[in-house]
Amino acid sequence: MSKNFIQWVAMGALVGAMALAAYGQGQGAATRAQPKTPAGPAPKTPEGKPDFSGLWERPYVPDMTAYGRNQTPDESLPDDPKLSGRGPNAKHNKLLPFTAKGKAMWDSYDAASNGDYTGSCMPFGAVRSVNSPDPLQIMQNAKYVGFLWEQNTWFHIARFGEHTKVPTPLWFGDTTARWDGDTMVLDSTNFNGRIRLDTNGHPTSDKLHVIERYSRPDMGHINYEITIDDPEYYTRPWKNTRVFTLRPDWEIMEYSCEENNKDFFEGHIKRTQNPNAPAVSK
Repeated sequence: MSKNFIQWVAMGALVGAMALAAYGQGQGAATRAQPKTPAGPAPKTPEGKPDFSGLWERPYVPDMTAYGRNQTPDESLPDDPKLSGRGPNAKHNKLLPFTAKGKAMWDSYDAASNGDYTGSCMPFGAVRSVNSPDPLQIMQNAKYVGFLWEQNTWFHIARFGEHTKVPTPLWFGDTTARWDGDTMVLDSTNFNGRIRLDTNGHPTSDKLHVIERYSRPDMGHINYEITIDDPEYYTRPWKNTRVFTLRPDWEIMEYSCEENNKDFFEGHIKRTQNPNAPAVSK
């Protein structure tokens, strides 16, 4: 049985919950007709830059080496020859440029036997969050751009221009934003080395450096490119590209996953009762 198959089985419940968040949005449900994507030119901010504000549907990217709907792996990477039997028209997955240490980390990943940090409701981290299928609300002004992930109700803030770096390593990294013409570029460093890139478990170290490029060619779409640069685990940077679609018919929903409350398990706080349940007599 292949490692990938075992990982998919082990993560099935988590992925299913994420998919419900993505496709349980009323008119956006997978079983119903998709509304027409908003048309027209991309909106501008008062400063004349593209405005990325809105609620966005993103392709689920459980494996950054694979082709999928609205997402493309780094085509400069070599094909994975092990996938040649998938069919005459199937595109091969790509082989990532692992260092020896990165390859050892990848080969040793076994979610079925050892679990995965997301199964304990730990933060996904920046890359795995953008790879998830749930909706994403973007809020933008001249100083900040905010990302409100429906997944676990997480958020992340990028700051335009220079700012004081956070001294503590972070799950989502420390992110600055800048403009390259009409493309918004996010530059993230200072990761904690605990995250995986995707559901398939591709590894990262605390040397991870992520560059994201957002461009908005029209009202209804974002062209997105992410570059992974982690010299400890990969011999060179590599990227993935995809397309986001505006969903004005959706509303972001509450999503709670709070199983890793260490204070609860260590006895610092007590278990609360259901406020709607009858009082327990002593």
